[in-house]
Amino acid sequence: MANVNINFNGKEFLLSCEDGQEEHLEDLATNLNTKFNNLKKSLGNIGENKLLLITSITVMDEYFETKKKIDLQKNDIKQIKEKFKELKTLVYNYKDDKEVEINDLIKNQSDLKNEIDSQKENYENLLDKTANEIESFINKHDMSSKAQ
Repeated sequence: MANVNINFNGKEFLLSCEDGQEEHLEDLATNLNTKFNNLKKSLGNIGENKLLLITSITVMDEYFETKKKIDLQKNDIKQIKEKFKELKTLVYNYKDDKEVEINDLIKNQSDLKNEIDSQKENYENLLDKTANEIESFINKHDMSSKAQ
């Protein structure tokens, strides 16, 4: 434990604190002494006990106001986290939906290519058949012309 000399309201006090916390204790005491002196100047000499009480209440008021603000901020952060989780879920759902859509488009494209290839083959077969029938017709017509 470390010991620190604190000056409060013109009086010296020896306080103990954890090692390494000396500067922090001095800062707290300085801040409290400043609040005490400011109240003493504004309220006049109403007695040390009453000034200490008012100083304590002022510090507690600041503490509770700060705590209230922190709690509001924590609540805001919690709401932001929930919104972020919701957005994250929406993004992943959108991504999954688009992947399904892309896979469907790829399948449709493949089906369409197969249909085009099939139609092309049918067209080529039809052309070949038609060309053979025309050639056969011409050959028959030529033979019948030679026979006459």
